Amino acid sequence: MQTNVSYYQNKKAFRVLVTKSFTDLIKLKKEGNQTSFNALVLQMMPQIRQYVNTQLNIAIKKGHFSKNKYKADDIIDQLFIEIYDHIEEVKKEEHFYQWIYKKTNALLEDLSITEEFDDFFFKNIDDYSKPEWDAMQEKYSSDADGDGHLKLIEEFEDRSYNHNDYTLNHVFIENKEKKWIEKIDKDLSEEDIKKHISMVLHNLPSAMRNVFELFTTQELSLEEIAQIRNNTIKDVEHLLKDAKKALQLSLLNRYTTK
Repeated sequence: MQTNVSYYQNKKAFRVLVTKSFTDLIKLKKEGNQTSFNALVLQMMPQIRQYVNTQLNIAIKKGHFSKNKYKADDIIDQLFIEIYDHIEEVKKEEHFYQWIYKKTNALLEDLSITEEFDDFFFKNIDDYSKPEWDAMQEKYSSDADGDGHLKLIEEFEDRSYNHNDYTLNHVFIENKEKKWIEKIDKDLSEEDIKKHISMVLHNLPSAMRNVFELFTTQELSLEEIAQIRNNTIKDVEHLLKDAKKALQLSLLNRYTTK
């Protein structure tokens, strides 16, 4: 299974940047130097902005509000204030990274981005035939190319921050299905895999989707995600397990023959 090495290096570099900035931010606030404080926070925003865009874009696609109601800048501007006003809540620099996501999630929740989930898709995910999966993919792709396209919300131009590089490594951990994994990896392009995973995640419950994204694309631990979402670690483990199971079943049913 191929991975985008530069992408993961950027993710790790971003986490290091955030963590190492904490001490300087505390110092700048004590000095009352909000201009320099904001300039340092600004360096963290491309990654956070992409995360915010993803959440808003999903809400737009699902019809929760129009594309013009909220913009990523609304969240980012408020996040600057939240960081400056409440950074002392963070007791250790290694907690700063997850704390920023916790604040970001809270701001998104304040927008009342709610989702009524019809569990029919999730409960029946093992029953869909390949033609049914293909039809769902076609509809999802068609919606994305039309008025519901994710670029309805502006996105940061730096491609290293501007996509979710979902791969089979995110879905399959154990080698119990090694034969099927090798077949999928051989038969499908990376783009096909990313499109399928994105389509399935779009149809999963928001909590499940959010945990999967925080764990894979934001590279947060289960313990950190539990703190961000105010869940128990057991709940987060269950959500992640269900998300991966749904993705595994969908890939095996759509792209392999038993």
